[in-house]
Amino acid sequence: MTRPFSVRIVDYDSAYGDAFERLNCEWLEKYFRVEAIDHSVLSDPVNTVIKPGGAILYALCDDLVVGTVALKHHGGGDYELTKMAVTDGYQGRGIGRHLLQAVVARFNVLNGKRLYLESHSSLAPALALYESAGFRHEPRPSPSEYERADVYMVFEP
Repeated sequence: MTRPFSVRIVDYDSAYGDAFERLNCEWLEKYFRVEAIDHSVLSDPVNTVIKPGGAILYALCDDLVVGTVALKHHGGGDYELTKMAVTDGYQGRGIGRHLLQAVVARFNVLNGKRLYLESHSSLAPALALYESAGFRHEPRPSPSEYERADVYMVFEP
């Protein structure tokens, strides 16, 4: 039996070191591969996500970073939910849902106009989570930056 734990969602802080890059690379290497766009964002999250008006959130359990998600601003109130990852030993415990709720709340605080994400059809549990939170499948309006992406979803509150 696993012991009870609490999840705390916090903003990006350099004190957590390479957690953003490490967790995402762990996830990407397990299911796909790390692409050029991933390297760009993961190697410089402050300049690619935070300074342009986005956010990076961490899920902490006992002060250990076990998950992360980014809200990448593309201008004009358009935000991409991206780089959501939960480390293997903590998957299936609702941490992804906590991260998803927190990032949607941040989108609302930022008065975002459109929130979208890109994913892959093989990730059924993730797609079900997104759908349960109000994301709906739509045709992609433009080519994806990600080779692996074959799913495009938009948040409809």
